[in-house]
Amino acid sequence: MGEVPRGMRAAVTVAASLLAMSVLPASASAEVTTVNERAPGNAICGTVCDGAPVELATENRLADGATIFGRSIELHISDRDAAGWATIGNGDPTDEVWLDRSFDGGETIAEERLGYTTIPAGQRGTSTLLSSLEDQATGRDAVLRACGKAGNRDDVVCTAWIGVETPSGTGRPATRAIDALVKLYDADTGLWKTTGWWNSANALTAVIDYMLVTGDRRHEWIIANTYEKNLDAQGGNFTNDYIDDTGWWALAWIRAYDLTGDPRYLETAKYDADYMWASRDDVCGGGLVWNIHQRYKNAVTNELFIKVAASLHNRIPGDTEYLQRALEIWRWFEASGMINAENLVNDGLSSETCQNNGQTTWTYNQGIILGALTELAWATGDDSYLARARELADASTTSEFLNPQGVLTEPCEPSCGADGPTFKGVYVRNLGELNAALVGRPYQRYLRHQATESYLHARNRFDQYGLCWAGPIVGLSAATQQSGAEAQLAPLRGLGGPRPPIVRRT
Repeated sequence: MGEVPRGMRAAVTVAASLLAMSVLPASASAEVTTVNERAPGNAICGTVCDGAPVELATENRLADGATIFGRSIELHISDRDAAGWATIGNGDPTDEVWLDRSFDGGETIAEERLGYTTIPAGQRGTSTLLSSLEDQATGRDAVLRACGKAGNRDDVVCTAWIGVETPSGTGRPATRAIDALVKLYDADTGLWKTTGWWNSANALTAVIDYMLVTGDRRHEWIIANTYEKNLDAQGGNFTNDYIDDTGWWALAWIRAYDLTGDPRYLETAKYDADYMWASRDDVCGGGLVWNIHQRYKNAVTNELFIKVAASLHNRIPGDTEYLQRALEIWRWFEASGMINAENLVNDGLSSETCQNNGQTTWTYNQGIILGALTELAWATGDDSYLARARELADASTTSEFLNPQGVLTEPCEPSCGADGPTFKGVYVRNLGELNAALVGRPYQRYLRHQATESYLHARNRFDQYGLCWAGPIVGLSAATQQSGAEAQLAPLRGLGGPRPPIVRRT
């Protein structure tokens, strides 16, 4: 096929691919075949069978599109029916359209030219018949892409590979990534092997979020095991000298409460929030310190507290205290100067001048605040918090520094020590939370692209994810696995539409 941009070489399976389109030379195409020319015994059936009329589809999601010489090629998917079809519009008679199908995310093509058809005389467009996205006989899931060409030209264009978009189902990339993450869990210690204390809080959060999003609760036992094995560890109740570490655990226990309704998790999160609040002082006009033995004011600690406190308010009927604390720290943080002129968040404030220290714009500092502002929007009913979050998200998703060639990249890559491998997972988690709260899910394309790139270039055959989502596969650990799993999970958030956090009465 010659040199083809990365996005056209392959793509991820379920809910993960929306890549840049490329025009392919005609020489890259297989010989033309049609559904009718395929032996009936080779037709694939799932909810529907290959060759079924489009009128049988119960949904119509425009999954992707491409253009060539003024023609529009579109891929349509009915998630409910696990089937898709291709259309061509604004064309001329003899223009061609078809589907290709793959069972390995687009790395190889299993069948080409499915439903091949041409625009009839006197028409400007046409559609293929349905092709299935699942093979009931083998249990395999497929992805499809729509391809087309002008009848009087050789060039071919194809959309991205796309599959069924659903938050549930075994065998999905998110499921396999979470299962691989769980394999690194040490049941004896209640923590994850190959990573640290606060990173384990994020790994636990990823597992719980997976269960909340998909309903697959096979790994629920990990929650109580982690809690009981570590309640008295470090400073007790998941605290230690680092205030940000405590914030990560508080968020994990809030998620555990959302899933299980067990009040002990909410009580622990409240204890942790109060512990964090006690680190507040008047240096630089307010805010929380990073470490109880130091005066450094940084972004991660204060962003985490805003999210923790706002989340608690959203889950404690009648609360006013946690909301006021969240608002106080947000107002201080926004005025502190840590958000720079490019709407990116630097690491913290200079201890001498209380000015932005100009240090690294880590991805997690761009992300946590998005989730925090989303919780504040739910807490207050004030959409201005979502508007501010969108300004910050627009900056980080379009930053060439953070997204070279469109792939989210940590500034420390390819060597990020023990902490950095967790950062990108935190970013896409929080961007996913914001995305799910917004009408039209405006960051869905970006999240799908990160899922696709990490799946294709950072994953090995054991569904283990490395540090660099653009490749190569390096630095495998529970932290890189957590981030890879979150990349696959983020596009699945909020598929049922925007909704507020769970509020339980205790």
